[in-house]
Amino acid sequence: MNAITAIPQGADLRAEIDRLRKERNAVILGHYYQSPEIQDLSDFVGDSLELSRKAAETDADVIAFCGVRFMAETAKILSPDKIVVLPDMDAGCSLEDSCPPAQFKAFREAHPDHIALSYINCSTEVKALSDVIVTSSSAEKILAQIPKEQKIIFGPDKHLGGYLKRKSGRDMLLWPGVCIVHEAFSETELLKLKAQHPQAPVAAHPECPPYIIDHADYVGSTSGILDFAKTMPGDTLIVATEPHIIHQMEKAVPHKRFIGAPGADGNCNCNICPYMALNTMEKLYLSLRDLQPRIEMDETLRVAAKKSLDRMLEMASGTVGQGDVGPLRAQ
Repeated sequence: MNAITAIPQGADLRAEIDRLRKERNAVILGHYYQSPEIQDLSDFVGDSLELSRKAAETDADVIAFCGVRFMAETAKILSPDKIVVLPDMDAGCSLEDSCPPAQFKAFREAHPDHIALSYINCSTEVKALSDVIVTSSSAEKILAQIPKEQKIIFGPDKHLGGYLKRKSGRDMLLWPGVCIVHEAFSETELLKLKAQHPQAPVAAHPECPPYIIDHADYVGSTSGILDFAKTMPGDTLIVATEPHIIHQMEKAVPHKRFIGAPGADGNCNCNICPYMALNTMEKLYLSLRDLQPRIEMDETLRVAAKKSLDRMLEMASGTVGQGDVGPLRAQ
């Protein structure tokens, strides 16, 4: 029997999720890239590390993480005594997939004089092999604290690493991973859109390729882009990241217009994250009911991975949830 058919016929899923949330003493986390209905029922909506830290501060027994697998693993790293469930264990990440731990370990061993800064979009195993974890909001501040003579490996996102190289002038070895969502934006279609809205600034996530970043007026994480949308003086913004963030923008500033940057086909549908989309209301209900699929983790691995996260928080704790890696050029 298909698991979805196990849902009571005619059930009010929102009411059932609320009932299970109370019964399980659960906190529901919704990433900005989740569907609007999941965002609206979540206890917290935000970026991945910000959500994991908020959940760790609660007295919840269960964390239901509506995001992707590495995010749920990060929640488990920070909350080892809580049950962490992910509505669909197949909700992976192209950046994580691009960086197999064994290959990353061999790469590190081939460059023993380098330290490894790893973007949080990676597996627990890669976190354990890294010296410092960074987010798009903390990377620049952390990089500034590393002596200029220190050689650096940056992975797994070559676009975020390349952006930081250009902005800081630091020479770094880049792991060749990309986010399939941000890789899908089209420069040609973006230029057409800019021509139609010449007064509208472009806000882009640093996971975007350079040919998109070069046209951005603001570069930052999803939290940073959301803050920019709230404070920018104009009434129209072109958004170059996963389009579900627009739901939060429309809620925060309903009088402004937000346009998703297009893909090669001229619309933003191809930029919806296929992994995030695997999480549904039905699967969230089942994960709370059955407390499965559950994130399990070897304690030695968890402690090793936590060290690199702790180093990030020591070096740049004030940036978590702020999201801003700064404008690419003077405004």
